[in-house]
Amino acid sequence: MIDGPYYVLTVLGVLGTGLVAGVFCGFSTFVMRALAALPPAQGVAAMQAINVAALRPPFMLLFAGSAVLCAVLAVVTFVLWPDQGTVELLLGSALYLFGCFGVTMVANVPRNETLAKLDAGTPEAAAYWPTYVSEWSTWNHIRGIASAAAALLYVLALT
Repeated sequence: MIDGPYYVLTVLGVLGTGLVAGVFCGFSTFVMRALAALPPAQGVAAMQAINVAALRPPFMLLFAGSAVLCAVLAVVTFVLWPDQGTVELLLGSALYLFGCFGVTMVANVPRNETLAKLDAGTPEAAAYWPTYVSEWSTWNHIRGIASAAAALLYVLALT
């Protein structure tokens, strides 16, 4: 059984990846649907405000801190190669680092940056909005599933 500081790191990994999965689940199940139902100018303006708020320390500490924690867990797992939970810890770390953090960087952030450059009330913003909602939501589903799977794998490593 995993114990000591390694146990604490794994529990923190469960907590971090699980909380991030919850945020993404909220966006996938109701936030993006509600924003898409608004007139484009209002939806664009609301999402632009959300994207600014997301960059503040509370969420960034959770999101980026979980990535750092997953990287530490992966390195510690390789160095110590524990008797139990090795596969689960490595898969959980990979899922969060690539399926959540990596997807965010290569798929969601570029779309957010494009949206940020648009004036919410313009025809260009209205034309881009449906594409943004569809593509951003698809990638959000992926990173939400990856985060939840990482949390589950970390829990399995503890059992």
